[in-house]
Amino acid sequence: MVAKITVGTSAYCCGMTATATRPAGSGAGDLSEVARSEAALRTFLHGLPGVDEVGAQARAAMLGTRSIKTSSKAWAIDQAIGMIDLTTLEGADTPGKVRALSTKALRPDSEDPSCPPVAAVCVYPAMVPVAAPILDGTGVHLASVATAFPSGQAPLPVKLEDTRAAVAAGADEIDMVINRGAFLSGRYREVFDEIAAVKETAGPAHLKVILETGELATYDNVRRASWLAMLAGADFIKTSTGKVAPAATLPVTLVMLEAVRDFRVATGRQVGVKPAGGIRTSKDAIKYLVLVNETAGEDWLHPDFFRLGASSLLNDLLMQRTKLKTGRYEGPDYFTLD
Repeated sequence: MVAKITVGTSAYCCGMTATATRPAGSGAGDLSEVARSEAALRTFLHGLPGVDEVGAQARAAMLGTRSIKTSSKAWAIDQAIGMIDLTTLEGADTPGKVRALSTKALRPDSEDPSCPPVAAVCVYPAMVPVAAPILDGTGVHLASVATAFPSGQAPLPVKLEDTRAAVAAGADEIDMVINRGAFLSGRYREVFDEIAAVKETAGPAHLKVILETGELATYDNVRRASWLAMLAGADFIKTSTGKVAPAATLPVTLVMLEAVRDFRVATGRQVGVKPAGGIRTSKDAIKYLVLVNETAGEDWLHPDFFRLGASSLLNDLLMQRTKLKTGRYEGPDYFTLD
């Protein structure tokens, strides 16, 4: 499926393909020695090009001002709905809430069967057995946070058991959080080994590695953490837990998109990106789609390689979708609250 989106006075094409085309790369083996020691890993990560902070912020701000023409807005809204990881991660979560959320994930607009389902439902490990029977065989993924979410402060055996239990209960995606204390202390090999161990324990489940960029302090650290996670086997890199401010921002996501783009050139392996936290409106979501296309390219405009972690975003997208179809807004309470 290819849709032409007009942005401002220019146009670009957004192609949606199930399998991304991999450019000729030098092969993953060329980086196999990077993690052979703490010193080698440190040398590699600190040898990455520095991020132009002002430039990153300016480019993200510029892309954030671009407007989508009405003729393409419907496509963009459906695309964004199909990229959502519909999330509930509260201490007050109940089986009833998770069942309702899972049902909504399959049929976001109960009155309109043409509305696409979301990409995944994301819950705590204890709620995976509740969501699994509803989502099984539907194509909507079941993600679970693990590894002592959101702090990441637990012994490795506890993190691995957390992961193992979630996968055994039916999760086919694991969202793990790195130990930011270890990373910021320069213990890169420790972080690498934990990610690699979780990846092995997760087995066939896809691994999303949460960097918690709001605690990393600099764009250079975001770039280093992105490469570290990918080298250790991440299938996705994710900005935030949603529990720390700031969460997802356009400049941070820009840095991460540049990292996955460059990683694919170097290794031939394509890794996804997931901004999460603070993305609440259709306008916000469309800004991220523009950012993806302009930074990493159209190969990432697919749920296999780009997700939006959100809870309240879906209802705003549904309101905008209804407005485009009927010419009128429904009230905010027309759709079920998440």
